[in-house]
Amino acid sequence: MFLMASGAPLTAADVVTPPGSTTSAEAEYRLGPEDVIEVFVWKEPEATTTVTIRSDGRISLPLAGELAASGKTAIELQQEITTKLSQYVNQPVVNVMVKQINSLKISVLGEVRRPDVYRIKSRVTVLDAIAMAGGFTDLARPSKVVVLRNTPAGPQRIIVNIKQLVGDGSKAPFYLQTLDTVYVE
Repeated sequence: MFLMASGAPLTAADVVTPPGSTTSAEAEYRLGPEDVIEVFVWKEPEATTTVTIRSDGRISLPLAGELAASGKTAIELQQEITTKLSQYVNQPVVNVMVKQINSLKISVLGEVRRPDVYRIKSRVTVLDAIAMAGGFTDLARPSKVVVLRNTPAGPQRIIVNIKQLVGDGSKAPFYLQTLDTVYVE
């Protein structure tokens, strides 16, 4: 076993989706800080605007006020804005469009050649992340790579043994999620 959460081996209950597969919930993009969205309200030009999601995950809109946007899909946010605007506009027709994705990033730190925050455009594995960071330094311990992930249940610490992962080709790749931090001891 190469994954551990909080020091204990992961069980089937800990991993809902196998690392190599995607669910429909994963396939739909979730908004994040620094993403730019356009909120279009039909026949209401004063309520139509383009906004950047703040670092606290919120946006401010005319008439609708402050809304949490981070972690929601465009459709979920669209429904929430429609509900808020219905207090002021008769049967509002709202469309939320993602104009620019800026929140997809990971951090790679520790014993790698170029530790930094990296913007990603697609799914990456822990091996991809280490490669982006220039590979291991001479002091790196490939058997002790830690992935730090914030989950709704709180921070999660996942140990990935790169030596085992590479040595045993039968293991599925370990995919990172946006805002994960990879730390190489």
